[in-house]
Amino acid sequence: MAGTADSGDSADSGREARSADHLRPEGCSSPGLDDARSTSPSPSPPPPPPPDAVAPAVRPAVPPADPDGAGGPGAPRTGVAALSLRYQIAAALALAVVAATVCVHLGMVFLHVAPSNTVTKAHGEAIDDWIYPEFEQNWKLFAPNPLQQNIAVQVRAQVRTADGATRTTGWYDLSAEDGRAIDGNLLPSHTQQNELRRAWDFYTATHGGGNQATAPRGVLAETYLRRIVVLRLHRAEAAGPGGEIERVQVRSRTTPVRPPKWSDERISPKPVYRELSWWTVPADESRGGAG
Repeated sequence: MAGTADSGDSADSGREARSADHLRPEGCSSPGLDDARSTSPSPSPPPPPPPDAVAPAVRPAVPPADPDGAGGPGAPRTGVAALSLRYQIAAALALAVVAATVCVHLGMVFLHVAPSNTVTKAHGEAIDDWIYPEFEQNWKLFAPNPLQQNIAVQVRAQVRTADGATRTTGWYDLSAEDGRAIDGNLLPSHTQQNELRRAWDFYTATHGGGNQATAPRGVLAETYLRRIVVLRLHRAEAAGPGGEIERVQVRSRTTPVRPPKWSDERISPKPVYRELSWWTVPADESRGGAG
């Protein structure tokens, strides 16, 4: 019976509490209810970003491209476009002439080294006039039997000094001078390497053993070689101050290349000389001109 009484008391107490809450004025709070609300869990804040996070890059505004490619009416012009119309025409003509000359030269060299054909037979003289003597081609590098000799070109001169006396100089080894200029030079000039050597090859190819011309270009080869040696003598001041070169004589000194130690070949190390006749130097060349 006691348990029944307690249950009735509890039910009465619950009804009284509900009645009290119903009768509480609006805005008033109950201590028990407020405590329950305050202890309820609140939503957690968002996690902070990682330390190595990079903010998205903001692209700068790009101005619209100029469809004409001129940079606008106020942009300065450069290159050929900066020239006046008259100079633009002159530059275009100059470029056209250079391009045409290069094409003609390449065509002439190709026809010169190409096997005999209809074009070379019909225009061989014009091709030779263009090529010789400055642009002559030589393919001995690819020959089955390459050169096995060292050929040195030497020259001496008969000069008239400033006091009117005549004397003969010693031999100038022009090939040795070219060799000294090439040794240690990373970028030697074409003239130091080939000018004198090709001039001598040109002469020997157009002259026989008696130094007589055997080809139509023999006179040209002789003139070309003479002009080169005279210029080299003037460079060396062979005539002295106020002197003039009256005549020159050229010779070659040929020395065979020694065979390797494992070879059974036997050759004479004695040099062989080939002396040409004395050539009279024209007046304009004798004073240092090229003729």
